[in-house]
Amino acid sequence: MKAAEYILKMIERVEGVLTFIAFSVMVVVVFGDVLVREITGSGLLWARQVGVYSNIVVVMLGFGLASAHGSHLRPRFADNWLPQSWDGFITHAQEALMALFCLAFAIFALQVVTETYELQERSVILRIIIWPIQAVIPLAFGLATLRHGFFAIWPALRPDPNAIEVGE
Repeated sequence: MKAAEYILKMIERVEGVLTFIAFSVMVVVVFGDVLVREITGSGLLWARQVGVYSNIVVVMLGFGLASAHGSHLRPRFADNWLPQSWDGFITHAQEALMALFCLAFAIFALQVVTETYELQERSVILRIIIWPIQAVIPLAFGLATLRHGFFAIWPALRPDPNAIEVGE
């Protein structure tokens, strides 16, 4: 369990750093586009595409960060439908189902990325190959599969969604 805890912390750190970088790029590019548009009357042609790519990274890695902190969207209306004595089983089942859901999406996304790689598709505006940006999607779902798989095996690793974190 200690190794799983260490792996989860490392994944969270990498996700956090990459999300911060992608968000910073998005902010700088959008701000630069608005500034240039105000000064010259014409924005940066490539800014929207870079903003979209940065946003993909932010959203996909942000999904992992939300899961790591127990702040992802989860329907809570049915939380008290089953007896409390089932909570242990429900926790394992819930996390295992989430891991399987993420695994299915990771596999599907990987197939899309593989096809894009084989076709060597490029962004029309930036003229760069797009599979590295798309690869963030199966990566994020793959990491979520690992994370929720660990949570299914060791529920003690799950974050407490009711806890409020203040700094680290």
